Amino acid sequence: MRLFLLVSLVMVAFAANSVLNRMAVFGAGLDPEWVAVLRLGAGAVVLLGLTLALQGAQSLRISPKIVLVGMATLFLYIYGFSIASGLIDAGVGALVLFGSVQITMFVGAWITRERLTRWRLIGAALAFAGLVTLLLPGSSGAHIDPPGVGLMVLGGIGWGLYSLNGRGVRDPLAASALNFTLALVLALGWLAASGDPGQGQAWGIWPALASGAITSGLGYALWYRVLPQVPASLAAIAQLSVPLIAALGGALLLAEVPGPRFWISATLVLGGIALSLKKS
Repeated sequence: MRLFLLVSLVMVAFAANSVLNRMAVFGAGLDPEWVAVLRLGAGAVVLLGLTLALQGAQSLRISPKIVLVGMATLFLYIYGFSIASGLIDAGVGALVLFGSVQITMFVGAWITRERLTRWRLIGAALAFAGLVTLLLPGSSGAHIDPPGVGLMVLGGIGWGLYSLNGRGVRDPLAASALNFTLALVLALGWLAASGDPGQGQAWGIWPALASGAITSGLGYALWYRVLPQVPASLAAIAQLSVPLIAALGGALLLAEVPGPRFWISATLVLGGIALSLKKS
């Protein structure tokens, strides 16, 4: 039950990221590269502060390979996600993101020869069918922006690889602190190369900072902590609940109200997650 509650808390944080970044990039009109810097910077400050206060500087001595892979995959996710957040609705964006995450993590589970039970495969197929249902064209479907979808897929691949890399981390707090700090360097390079960003309304800074410090920084550190206790395939399935939570958040905060198809998709996704929990 404790593990279930922790995973549920992380899923809510992931969904909040979709809503907060949608608010900053689309609602306030901030440049995606500027939002990426704010998000990574706030996350790095919080995570480094916690690491130094609770564990000391010696805890930052982590395998360079794990840190570099974490940095690269985190930035890949941030890059695709930040731009796509201005192009597609929060719920749809989260759906595409975590659909891509699921595929990436299942491929990773297959490559590492993790045992995939019958019910886990059936549950994953049912949940993914729910996601596809939400994306089908029609009067009750959402408008899909092809570049936005492509960038969100790129972000999903980055996040899937980041999650797989996290399974080998012994100190999730310190690893997350280093990942955010080094990815911030890449984001600053992106910001410098973009020219002269600065459009948008100032209030958008606050959701970007909240996304970085709370739902990203602390959320990712908690995710790295629970990942070693969760099979890669099951972690992928659990993340399929995020689009549904994000869609509800988008409806409440951004007036992006889901139609009847959303509830059909929700039933399929949550039913798939429930089936995946069966042990045989």
